[in-house]
Amino acid sequence: KLIDFDLAANNGGWQWASSSGCDAQPYFRIFNPVSQSEKFDPQAKFIRRYLPEIAGLPDAAIHAPWLAREMELLGAGVELGKTYPRPVVDHAVAREQTLLRYAVVKKPGKIPGSGTRAVD
Repeated sequence: KLIDFDLAANNGGWQWASSSGCDAQPYFRIFNPVSQSEKFDPQAKFIRRYLPEIAGLPDAAIHAPWLAREMELLGAGVELGKTYPRPVVDHAVAREQTLLRYAVVKKPGKIPGSGTRAVD
């Protein structure tokens, strides 16, 4: 549920983020929401506004609360799995699995299970 609807920006942004749209970038660039958050909102103003459950975490921990030290979590009143969910996906693992899938398709020859040939 987007609160800042802008068809062109949202459509292009989500397609880029999901690697499903037209993009001149190489296939191996996979969007990382944590690094994007750290880079473009280092003080986590957006997170603090829309996720008050974790607003008390320090800047360095708020972008990935599941990696925060126990004392940081306790100090902010955050209990992973109760007051804030644990991650559904381990981004590093999912990225590696995706790159392996891309590598199979990128190889010249037949695409497994498709009956068609891969294109370089």
